[in-house]
Amino acid sequence: MVCAAVAGAALAAALRLPLGAAALAGAALGAAAVGLELAVALRREPRSAARVRPPDAAKLLDTSAIIDGRIADVVTTGYLEGPLLVPRFVLRELQRLADGADPLRRNRGKRGFEILKRLQDLRSVEIVDADVPGAADVDAKLVELARQRGSRVVTTDYNLNRVAELSGVSVLNVNDLANALKPVVLPGESLRVQVLREGKEPGQGVGFLEDGTMVVVEQGRRLLGQEVPVVVTSALQTSAGRMVFARLRGDDEARDA
Repeated sequence: MVCAAVAGAALAAALRLPLGAAALAGAALGAAAVGLELAVALRREPRSAARVRPPDAAKLLDTSAIIDGRIADVVTTGYLEGPLLVPRFVLRELQRLADGADPLRRNRGKRGFEILKRLQDLRSVEIVDADVPGAADVDAKLVELARQRGSRVVTTDYNLNRVAELSGVSVLNVNDLANALKPVVLPGESLRVQVLREGKEPGQGVGFLEDGTMVVVEQGRRLLGQEVPVVVTSALQTSAGRMVFARLRGDDEARDA
């Protein structure tokens, strides 16, 4: 701005203009200089921002999420964006399970391949040859590969979930999604629950809602095997899922009386 003022004074002297005109000329030149600087800065901004690599929208599927199978249902609904990637080392782990001697592990491996076939039919999965030679096991390879790519890991494995989060890798846990979508049960709401087993505390009975939510019924132990009306007293969200605490509806009415 000072240089612009000096230039304006020189211009006014050369043209034999009054001092006021010199000030106006200097101000005009200063404003033009500031405008030019802003234009240059704005033109440079997109170029520097373009050099920043955005996170990969792809998601790496863990063995547990494939075997679980619910990921295929989520894909069918259309709520999951971006491609699903399955590294070759995850396929090899499924193959080891399917070829194992233990019948349970063998069935889990076969189910995993069935789910992958379903995802391929939906054109929602891609097999990638990427590997991480320095990693010791499949979980470590998956976390490191996701970190390198800036991708997320899809899993149902709690331990892998924790390791990935500690490593700075975003995780999509299918169990967390399932728990979030369970119907909300509010205190004072009436339910009908079949008492299936004893609770941990004296007199407690335990039942389950259709979505698998555990319901702990106060003084429900004496009603094992029966379907009883209960009133919700509180609900608790844990890492293992949601728990609902309730008391028998008849007992609730007696207390109110």
